[in-house]
Amino acid sequence: MPGLNQVDVKHIERILNIVLDDARPPVGRCRLLSSGFAPYHTLQLAENVSGFKGCIGCGNCIDACPMLAREPRRRARTPQRTSFALEALVADDCDRCDNCVLVCPQVDTTIKQYIVNTRMVEGMARLVKNLEREEFLIFDFWFTNSGVERLRGYSPGPTTR
Repeated sequence: MPGLNQVDVKHIERILNIVLDDARPPVGRCRLLSSGFAPYHTLQLAENVSGFKGCIGCGNCIDACPMLAREPRRRARTPQRTSFALEALVADDCDRCDNCVLVCPQVDTTIKQYIVNTRMVEGMARLVKNLEREEFLIFDFWFTNSGVERLRGYSPGPTTR
């Protein structure tokens, strides 16, 4: 849970771009580039965890990953809900959408804002390019054939104000 004194992205921009350009999920490495737990975190722990940068196992990255949503068999391989499990399950098949980084409570907001401001358009372009891959042809076929007929018959019903 990052505090007010977060990492200045200008100081880590070069390495951050290397991390974000890699084919694997970046959440673990972005977490390590962050400032770690703030000294005034709200977790009730006996030990001092200020500066701790480890994964807390919240599972947000697992839940936000579109690759695991498309391929639930991968998700079923382990009950683990950590960034380490995400990296093992997805490996080089990562969409590089950066959702995992955006939902991680351990990644500094400055890094998240950098991604939103500099990477989201690139990420969406990559995802659209992936739509041309063979596995998406099924969706395309449904949408251009029977799906359109279903949509034509759709009526939202009366609206209320």
